[in-house]
Amino acid sequence: MVSDRLQAWVRARFGSSEVEAVLELLNDLVPLAQGSTAESVERVQAAVVFLSGGDSRQFLDAAALAQEDWRDVLVDAGLANDDWADQLDSVLGKTVPVRRDR
Repeated sequence: MVSDRLQAWVRARFGSSEVEAVLELLNDLVPLAQGSTAESVERVQAAVVFLSGGDSRQFLDAAALAQEDWRDVLVDAGLANDDWADQLDSVLGKTVPVRRDR
């Protein structure tokens, strides 16, 4: 699953004819170990799209790199350090916690 905030980033930077294909490929791009959190999946997906800069050829290259070793895309996108969550928030906006008290 691709987060709402990452979907918005993709929709703003890729051509309208490319958006659905990019989101589908991102959705299929889950190279992390079993038991991954939604945040860790978003981190890798964000690294791929950040590296692409909205260019479909660069997106495919970054996705291929992530399939080889997802850690490489984190390093290349600057999301390998402890401050990765803050960096995602600064680019994508903060996530709004879901209330589950009902």
